[in-house]
Amino acid sequence: MSKKSDQSGEDLWVFAYGSLMWRPGFDFLERRTARLVGAHRALCVYSFVHRGTPEKPGLVLGLDRGGTCRGVAYRVASNKRAATIDYLRAREQVTKVYREAWRAVWLDDDPQQSVHALGYVVDRGHRQYAGRLTLAQQLHYVRQGHGRSGACRDYVLAAVKELEAHGYRDDGLRRLAEQLKGIHETTAP
Repeated sequence: MSKKSDQSGEDLWVFAYGSLMWRPGFDFLERRTARLVGAHRALCVYSFVHRGTPEKPGLVLGLDRGGTCRGVAYRVASNKRAATIDYLRAREQVTKVYREAWRAVWLDDDPQQSVHALGYVVDRGHRQYAGRLTLAQQLHYVRQGHGRSGACRDYVLAAVKELEAHGYRDDGLRRLAEQLKGIHETTAP
């Protein structure tokens, strides 16, 4: 990302498609549902820090190429721009599995309006890129994953809950969540 993007005197827009949707961790002026064209949300990243370890990786969402992703766009005041970018880099770039990308994001309440937003796109060449996994493989990694930010299972269930609260439907994540709830309910004391 260029210095100019860091130092701009304009408000910052951030596109969230995963945990930033329900736990942004930064101050913002507004939060609007939005869509990004050209990438989709996928459970395609082995988590070595936040929801797993290198020995027992979890699985988290990435913004992968192709398709469309519905999410949330946050507008951050210009005077908090640099601090917010620093925070996001510390949070999202721990292992460099994501690349910072500036993309056009379309705001749902005004389909003719797009904003230039910062987002984090998975690096397909990174060793943590999982690609497309079967439901059984996803269940394995989600069940075993536990890291700095907690259990991977909780992450997946929170993602589904947040998406559905916005009226978004992700059938793959929904099936995974149903399996996780079934497993949890049958193993509870």
